[in-house]
Amino acid sequence: QLQLVESGGGLVQPGGSLRLSCAASGFTLDSHVIGWFRQAPGKEREGVSCINMLIYYSNSVRGRFTISRDNAKNTVYLQMNSLKPEDTAVYYCAASRSRNGDCLTKSYDYWGQGTQVTVSS
Repeated sequence: QLQLVESGGGLVQPGGSLRLSCAASGFTLDSHVIGWFRQAPGKEREGVSCINMLIYYSNSVRGRFTISRDNAKNTVYLQMNSLKPEDTAVYYCAASRSRNGDCLTKSYDYWGQGTQVTVSS
């Protein structure tokens, strides 16, 4: 069964850090394009970061977030530092078999269930 499972979300104060994990089962992440997305209430889903040969970040998180992959654990991470209230959202990881297109906006084949990140004092 092909599955992505996110974890690591929670409540954090502004300026704090969180590390999200995305564990894959049923396929290997290193043969896919991997992306992290988020969706805040009332807003459209936004591409945050992705790996497609190179690493990409949205302007809103560049310099604060870091994406990484551990092939041995078949897991992708999103280290989030200097968190702001506007980073509050449900965060999803996704995987795509195709490497075509902008990985921050392209369509993906597999999605996780999401993990809530809330940045508030």
